[in-house]
Amino acid sequence: MKRLLFAIFLLALPLAAQPTAITNVRLFDGMKVIPHATVIIDGTRITAAGAKVTVPKGAKVIDGNGKTLLPGLIDSHTHVFPGSLERALRFGVTTELDMFTSLRTLDPLRAEQARGAVTNRADIYSAGTLVTVAGGHGSEYFPIPTFKSGDDPQAFIDARIAEGSDYIKLIVETGEAYGMKLPTLSKSDLTSLIAAAHKRGKMAVVHISTLAGARDAIDAGADALVHIFADKTPDAGFGAFVAAHHAFVVPTLTVNESTTGVGSGTSLTTDAHLAPYLNADEMTNLKTSFPKAKSLSLDNAYAAVRQLKAAGVPILAGTDSPNPGTAHGASMHRELELLVKSGLAPIEALTAATSLPAKEFKLNDRGRIAAGLRADLLLVDGDPTTDILATRNIVTIWKNGAMLDRQPEPKRVAAAPVAAVVPAIGDGMISNFDSGDTRSAIGSGWQISTDSIAGGVSTATMDVVDGGANGTPKSLHIHADTKPGFMFPWAGALLMLGATPMQPVDLSSKSGLLFFAKGDTDIRVMLFAASSGRIPRQTTVHAGADWTAITLPWLAFNTDGKDVQMLVFCGPDKGAVDFAIDELRSK
Repeated sequence: MKRLLFAIFLLALPLAAQPTAITNVRLFDGMKVIPHATVIIDGTRITAAGAKVTVPKGAKVIDGNGKTLLPGLIDSHTHVFPGSLERALRFGVTTELDMFTSLRTLDPLRAEQARGAVTNRADIYSAGTLVTVAGGHGSEYFPIPTFKSGDDPQAFIDARIAEGSDYIKLIVETGEAYGMKLPTLSKSDLTSLIAAAHKRGKMAVVHISTLAGARDAIDAGADALVHIFADKTPDAGFGAFVAAHHAFVVPTLTVNESTTGVGSGTSLTTDAHLAPYLNADEMTNLKTSFPKAKSLSLDNAYAAVRQLKAAGVPILAGTDSPNPGTAHGASMHRELELLVKSGLAPIEALTAATSLPAKEFKLNDRGRIAAGLRADLLLVDGDPTTDILATRNIVTIWKNGAMLDRQPEPKRVAAAPVAAVVPAIGDGMISNFDSGDTRSAIGSGWQISTDSIAGGVSTATMDVVDGGANGTPKSLHIHADTKPGFMFPWAGALLMLGATPMQPVDLSSKSGLLFFAKGDTDIRVMLFAASSGRIPRQTTVHAGADWTAITLPWLAFNTDGKDVQMLVFCGPDKGAVDFAIDELRSK
C-alpha cells in the first residue's frame, strides 16, 4: 500500500522540463564570437554556454552547424501599442525599451511581467509619459501632463516616477529641422528636470533632432540622446564632447532615413526571409515616410555615428517604431544594416542590439548568452558577425526558454497602391453646411466618430443648425461626450476627403486648413494621411464663445498635404462639450 501511495505521489509531481542543447553552433554571446559552442537551456534560463559544455543526458539536441546563436535582440527606442510586442517577438526582438506610450497600454503589460515569465511577446521597459511643454512634440498624440517654466521640476519628475516610469524621457524639439516652429523645454528647465531625475536615481534620456539640440541636451546632463541629428555635419569635437560626458546614443537611423522622404523599410517588404512574416499594416507602413525635409541629409547622421564610434561612445540600436517607414521587430534588421553602413562592424552592430542596451539600461539578466541569464535567444542561418543581413534568416526564437511557434502570415493578395487624387475645389471651400445637410464639396460627407468602434464608451451627436460664421445661414453643431474606457478616448465628427473611404487627396497646392469654430472649448483636430500609416496627427485649438477663425498649416500635422485622408474634430479627452464648426476650407 505504501508503495502504491508513493507511486501515486510521484505521478502527481510536475514533470521536469526537458533541457535543450544547441550544439556545434557559432555563438555570439553578446560581446564575442565562439566558433564552435554548445548552449544548454533548462526552463527559463541558460545553464551553460561555451566551447567545452557537456550535453545533459536526455536533453533535446538541436544541431547548430552552419548557424549562429545570438542573444534576443533589444530595441532601444520604440513606442508600444496593443499587439506590437507580439509582433516584435516574431522577428527576434525579445525586449523593447519604450520611449513614450499610454499608461493604459503600459500598466497591464508591466503587471503581466511582474507575475512571471512572459513567453508570447517581447518584454517592455518604458519611459511612460514623456516630458514636454504644452503644444510641444509628444503632446500631439493624446493629452498628457506638460511642464511649464515655473513648475516644480522635482514634483513633475516624481509624478512620472509614481506612474511607473523606468527612466525619464525629455523633449528638445523646436521643429526647425522639419520647417516647423514648436515650443520646447528651455535649457535651464531641461537641466533642472534632468537633475531631478538623477536625484531619484533615474536615467534621463533626451529626444533631439538638431546638432544644437544634441549639444544642449548633453551639456544639461543627459545620460543619452535617443536620436541622432541629420540637419548638419557634426563639428569636429562632437564625438569627444559626448564621450567626455559619459553619455550613450541611440541613433534611430531608420527614422532619420524616413525624414529624408525615403521609406526606410521598403527593402524589408521584399526580403524573402522577412516578408512572409509581415502583416498587411506592417507592409504598408514600412513603405511610407515622413514628408521630405529639405534641410536633412542621412549622410550627416552617418558622419555623427562615425564620430561617436571613434570617440568610444556607446551606440545602441533602436528603431522608433511604429513611425512611418518602420515596424516593430522587423525594422531592427534594417537598423542593424544602417549601423553597419554608417561605419560599425557587424559585431559592433550586434553588440548595439544585445549586451550594450542591457548594460546601459541595467537589465542584468539579458543581452548576453551566459550561465544563469534568461534564455532569450535567436538562432539564424549564416554568420551575421560578418554579414549583418544574416540576422533576417531566422531559424528559431526562444523567449524565457519557450520556443516560439513562428508561422508565416496568411497569403495576401497584393492591393494596388491608391494614388492621391487632386480634388476640384475652386476657392478651397470643403464644407459650409448651407445646404442644410452634412454633405461636403469633396469627400463622402460628415459622420459621427467615437472610440466605440474600438470598444470605448464615448458618444457624440451632430446636427446642422441655424446660424453660421460670417453671417452664413447654417453650421454643424457637435455634442461630444468623451468617457474613460479606451486607451485614447475620443468623440466628435469626421470627414473623409476622398470619394471612397480613406482615399488620399492631394491638397498640397494649399498651405493648410481654415475653419471657424465656437463653443468656448478646446477642440482636438486629428488628421490622417496615407504617409503616416494608421497613426493620426493631432493638434488642439481653442474655440471662443463667438465664432473664431482658426488656421492650421499642414506643418501643424507634420505633413505636406499631398495625401490627406480624413479629418476628425473631437472634444477634449474627457467630459461633455458642445461646439460648432463652419466654413471649412483649404487655404
